[in-house]
Amino acid sequence: IRFLYIYAMGIYYVYRLSNKHHTVFYTGFTDDLGRRVEEHKLKVAKGFTAKYNCNKLLYYEEFNDIEEALNREKQIKKYKRKWKENLINSINPEWKDLAKNFGI
Repeated sequence: IRFLYIYAMGIYYVYRLSNKHHTVFYTGFTDDLGRRVEEHKLKVAKGFTAKYNCNKLLYYEEFNDIEEALNREKQIKKYKRKWKENLINSINPEWKDLAKNFGI
């Protein structure tokens, strides 16, 4: 079943979160990265990121096309851990929390 997403023109994000010691990773998609990361930090949803304390934003990409963003999210999820670590290293070699870029 293919889902139809209806969004206004905007920016979409694919992002990677981790916990403090980088033992667990989460890949997600959103149209408001600042809000979404804040929700993860506040553990608004009692899911995977809350359970494993994934609230450190290590990586994100911006897209103007929602389908392109969703395809990228699926692509990233398929790769092995080492490739995902290299992806983070490509833009954030010190593995700092990038949430500060969004005032969080």
